[in-house]
Amino acid sequence: MVKFIKRLVVLLVIIIFTGLVKCSRQKSPLIVEDDGSRRNRPAECHFGKELKELGSTWFPDLGAPFGKMYCIRCECVPVQKKRRIVARVQCRNIKNECAKPTCDEPILLPGKCCKTCPGDTHSPDTVQDTPVTNITEVEEERNMKYFGALLTGRTSLMLKRDEMLNTYSTKNPQNFAATGRFSFHKKNLYYSFYVSEKASRPRAIQFIDNVGNILEEHSLVIRNNEADSSVDIYQNATGKICGVWRRVPRDYRRLLRENKINAVLIWGGKYQSELALAGPISKYPALSTELFSSLLEPAPGTNSDIMAGSGGTAIVSTSSGVTSSIHLTLILNGLFSMDEIEDVPLNIRLESVEKKQIIIEDIQRVKKPNHDINVIEVVSPVSIYDLRMLTRGKLQITVESRKRPDALRIQGNVISRVSCELFQALLSSHNPESKTKSNGMAWLYMNKDGSLVYNIQTHNLNLAENPLITLTNDNGGKKNTELEDLTSSLQMDRAHGIVERLGPRVLEPLYNGDLGINIATKTETSLIRGKFTVRPVADARDAQEPILLNRVGDYAPIHSVGMAWIAVDNECNLHFDINVAGITNQFYPLQAYLVDMPMEVYGAPVNRRLLEEFNNNHLEGFVLSISSNDLAKLESSVNYLEIASKDDDRKLLKSKLKPIKIPNSCYPIYTDNDVGVATASDNAHQQSTETKCFHSNRFYDDGEQWNSLTETCTVCACNNKRVKCDPIKCPPVKCRKDEQLQKKGDCCPVCVGKNSDDSKNNTPQRGCKLGEQFYKAGSSWHPYLPPNGFDTCAVCTCDIYTLQVSCPRTQCPPLNCSKKVAYRPDKKACCKRCPDPKVIKETNKDINTEEMKDQGSKYDTLNSPTVIMSSGGCKSPMGYHSNGQEWHPVIAPHGEQKCIKCKCKDGNINCEKKRCPRSVCHQHKNGNKKQSHDDEQCCQCRTRRHQGGQRRKLKQQQHHEKHQQNSSKS
Repeated sequence: MVKFIKRLVVLLVIIIFTGLVKCSRQKSPLIVEDDGSRRNRPAECHFGKELKELGSTWFPDLGAPFGKMYCIRCECVPVQKKRRIVARVQCRNIKNECAKPTCDEPILLPGKCCKTCPGDTHSPDTVQDTPVTNITEVEEERNMKYFGALLTGRTSLMLKRDEMLNTYSTKNPQNFAATGRFSFHKKNLYYSFYVSEKASRPRAIQFIDNVGNILEEHSLVIRNNEADSSVDIYQNATGKICGVWRRVPRDYRRLLRENKINAVLIWGGKYQSELALAGPISKYPALSTELFSSLLEPAPGTNSDIMAGSGGTAIVSTSSGVTSSIHLTLILNGLFSMDEIEDVPLNIRLESVEKKQIIIEDIQRVKKPNHDINVIEVVSPVSIYDLRMLTRGKLQITVESRKRPDALRIQGNVISRVSCELFQALLSSHNPESKTKSNGMAWLYMNKDGSLVYNIQTHNLNLAENPLITLTNDNGGKKNTELEDLTSSLQMDRAHGIVERLGPRVLEPLYNGDLGINIATKTETSLIRGKFTVRPVADARDAQEPILLNRVGDYAPIHSVGMAWIAVDNECNLHFDINVAGITNQFYPLQAYLVDMPMEVYGAPVNRRLLEEFNNNHLEGFVLSISSNDLAKLESSVNYLEIASKDDDRKLLKSKLKPIKIPNSCYPIYTDNDVGVATASDNAHQQSTETKCFHSNRFYDDGEQWNSLTETCTVCACNNKRVKCDPIKCPPVKCRKDEQLQKKGDCCPVCVGKNSDDSKNNTPQRGCKLGEQFYKAGSSWHPYLPPNGFDTCAVCTCDIYTLQVSCPRTQCPPLNCSKKVAYRPDKKACCKRCPDPKVIKETNKDINTEEMKDQGSKYDTLNSPTVIMSSGGCKSPMGYHSNGQEWHPVIAPHGEQKCIKCKCKDGNINCEKKRCPRSVCHQHKNGNKKQSHDDEQCCQCRTRRHQGGQRRKLKQQQHHEKHQQNSSKS
């Protein structure tokens, strides 16, 4: 209903806009702008819960019963705000743009707004909801794979323009430099950076065009606390800066192909930057084979003034075999004097840092030096020993001017390549006949110094069989080559450590996608195994560690397994990356669910959110616009990730999540003036937790009854979120004492006959089930009716033969006295009783009837105070009053109050002042005083301001009567 109202409101807005267009006869568009409160706003449009690419057009879909509005055309257009490019939704009515048909009988085709003649294709509503994927985009995916960038002071000249001086500062006395790598995959641009060790972590990264417009901006602040090593653990360990620009618009992808986008790293404050470095993003073919990288900075001892803004980066690739070689691609600047304008020689050396041994020494000539970017390539054969030193981070690259080597020189160590990436594998049995339930996962990455950091987690692995864990070269051969033994680091179900001395025999299969992991036992040479695949580090894969998804029940295939990364970014969006293995096609499509509960106890309320549906073994996605309360549950509540089959919603894989770190800005903000309002969209996917009760360390549904786990012979019930417990009341047993039996654990005795089922210990227990409670055959009990408790006026019985439950109420015997004299012994009595004649005669002697008459009591002389009180009577300062009796109270020294009438009802006295009808006051006001004396005395018509005092006097009189009544009873 809420969705229908929202769609109706949108429709009304569109209709109103259409009317305005007709009245004004203008073509001004209707602009619907998304929320602009976020600083780093992406260049894409939010339309409802959908994301629209910049430049795309569509017809708004309002759903049933309206459907698509084919006369309303929406477009995601770029809007420039100062130097920022933001996206807005722009919709307009195209009905007025329809051309007048030239034929006599035009027709309106389905999915069209304008009537056209048969065969006429010219219409303004020929638009597609999404851009059509054509051959150019396929080629784009293939050709736009790798990009690189060098960021120095010399590549940042564009930041010195007049319109940018107030935003950026290019003062760089310490000659900071940075280098970046970019990979394009499925319209996403993944970026990675190395920055100078002298510099701190940048605050943000911007992508700007050659004119200076900001196309995209991302915050690079670590999500919670830089001192917390559990957050952004990969970036802390490698010293890299990682991220992704998702869903790059088509126009920006064209600029990327044409080398017209620049990357800008920003340090300093949020509003006034202290330092900014920029550099063009360009395509370099050598990046496709890059294995190592180097950031080249001005060498120690050089003149900082001469080397201002200088720097470079090296793309290093190798090949091993009969003829091993190293290929260097150098992008650099700042090594040329003012008089060197062409054919300038440079010295290039690759040497050992420790032993000062030269591996490569070459002279390269730059035909025409450029101020910002110069590219040099060097290829040289090397030995296997040299390659081993290269892989262990023992080599250094130096590039210097041959004319002035001491003054113009840059250098840097060869380290692991810049790209932010990790390698992951799922471990399962690849033998269809294997019955093992063992599985696991593994993930590893290269450290900055070239070491291999690995993590392995297993499930149902029998340590008694002495498992053996090895890294293998799984290149498709008949026998896999064992490379490294990792068994020594296995503890319980986990293994983690660092392999420091890596060589080409490990790195080459790792980067070629041939590195595998195998776990063997005494009986099986390959119990479980897997092959590593590379994944860029961003969003979900920037979490502390993944979770292992294990099979649920017997429905899932025995060798099924999965792993998932989950994280929350700085914009409070939930990202997830899920991989599964061993699930056959008969279970597809699959659905991923995020499940949370307040605590892990039986009956706890469960919220189940659908993340996404997928049809293969990999799912990568995100969820926008999650409420801050739901995000807070990722840290405070118990969370699970489930993989289920869509057809029958059966759970296949499941695992419990560790608390997920979320940025402080994503927590809900509470103030004294805020009132939380739950929207329909927030509650559409979850069950409210307010309808349950928590008792004895578990949850119960509203209206549910149960036997207390903490107190014996006590029944509890959940009523309107409140728990009420009452001790069990046993009904009377209709048998002799020698036929009664109360077993250990039972609360009430039962009758046991010769033919009772209880005498047969070997037979299954028979009985009746009423709600969630079980009662033995032949047992009796009072029904429990919350919130009043046990109804002792009814007795339920489980028939010993038919096992049917019947709950007849108590049948009261006929009375031998009048109903006025009959009374209930107590409030919970089921039947009324007649007074005992002996008690009446004995107590009648003590009654002073004359005194009672003086007090205004109308007692029957046959009724004693005991009988009156036992039959629901009342006692006041005036004496005893039978149940239902009315009288005027006497208040000293004022005497009898004729305008107040008291009444005794079931032991309680209620007093009320006589109410005066409005008609009487109206007649009195008009001079018609034909009314009784009581009316003149009690119905005094006064102004409204005196009515409050009269009411207070009446309440005081009632309070006085009740106080006297309580004191007399005590």
